[in-house]
Amino acid sequence: MAFEKMIKNAFDESRNNCRFGDTIEEITEIQNYISNAKKIYIPNKNGIKVEVLNNVLNEYNLPEAEILQINTNTADTSRIPALAKAYMALDQSDADLIIARGRLGIPGSGSLLIFIDNKGRILTCGTSPSHVIHNKSIEEAVYEEACEALEKIGFKKEG
Repeated sequence: MAFEKMIKNAFDESRNNCRFGDTIEEITEIQNYISNAKKIYIPNKNGIKVEVLNNVLNEYNLPEAEILQINTNTADTSRIPALAKAYMALDQSDADLIIARGRLGIPGSGSLLIFIDNKGRILTCGTSPSHVIHNKSIEEAVYEEACEALEKIGFKKEG
């Protein structure tokens, strides 16, 4: 089943009151979309998150991402800053896949690392509590969020 057809079928099932949850075929389509992405961008001002995320992508045998150096500070004024960062990146690139990380919601709400497709649809995500709760380095938090996001949709580490 093709990615777009899978999405349409799921919407049709919902509209017709016959949707009973995710299927393995749907998860496989999401995995295929991520695995086959040619242009993966991470909006970031520095390379710290990009380096960590590329290490994770390599561990899951996925293609590497590139930094998209844009100023995402204004995203912090939105209701879901991480998603706003992802949409900013999507609007300023020709990406197949965006991986963005930022605050989940209001200050103190923790972090959200999100994968979106080239139409802005959420594929998966990972979260962590506020830094003052977990006391982990940014590298450790990003690593764990990315692993959570990929494992949530059935990816397994290579080796």
